[in-house]
Amino acid sequence: MFDGHLRSSVDKAVKPLGDGLRRTRMTPDHLTIAGMVIAIGASIAIGAGYLPLGLLLVILAALPDLLDGALAKASNTSSQRGAFFDSVVDRVTDALLFGGVAWYFTNEHSPKTALLPLAVSAVSSVISYERAKAESLGLSAKGGLMERAERIILLCLGLLFPVLLLPIMWIMLALTTVTAVQRFVKVWKQAAVAPVTAARIEQRRSRRQSRRSARLGRRSRSSSRPR
Repeated sequence: MFDGHLRSSVDKAVKPLGDGLRRTRMTPDHLTIAGMVIAIGASIAIGAGYLPLGLLLVILAALPDLLDGALAKASNTSSQRGAFFDSVVDRVTDALLFGGVAWYFTNEHSPKTALLPLAVSAVSSVISYERAKAESLGLSAKGGLMERAERIILLCLGLLFPVLLLPIMWIMLALTTVTAVQRFVKVWKQAAVAPVTAARIEQRRSRRQSRRSARLGRRSRSSSRPR
């Protein structure tokens, strides 16, 4: 939700930072790796019960993820490899953070509550898969109530107010499930129309090819007539 509405504004805001980072000879991959390393520290801090430290590290881990795209654009190094690497690290980072929350719940609450953040992580992976598969088919699966930015914001809120962390996980699970259903329905509707659209495109292509062949035939007959 935030990604669709705020992405362009955020990109404009961090563009000067990307230009500054370009002068340090740092690469976007360096930032991506740094974010993952910080996320490992955040997950350990959360699991050990140091929630304020975990909150700080979660915020710090989000900064490289915010800046690597700006650096890639500023240094003109955007690539499919970089986009793939960034997406994979995002999934690993999410698993680490929610694993840390599961560890914390095991120590502070009933061990059964550890299943809650793991369920959020699992449904989040479904959301990511829906988008990846849809885009591989030429369809769109962006949007929804609970994308990655919203999940990180709610997690930070729960770390800031530990008494709210458990109910926030329940809310996150519910909204993440709704988002998975939203994306499924969106892609399902597009896929129902896509074969018809593809058939029409192929039909128009065949008509253009037929007209082109007819014109070439007329030109050939015209040039072969005796003068």
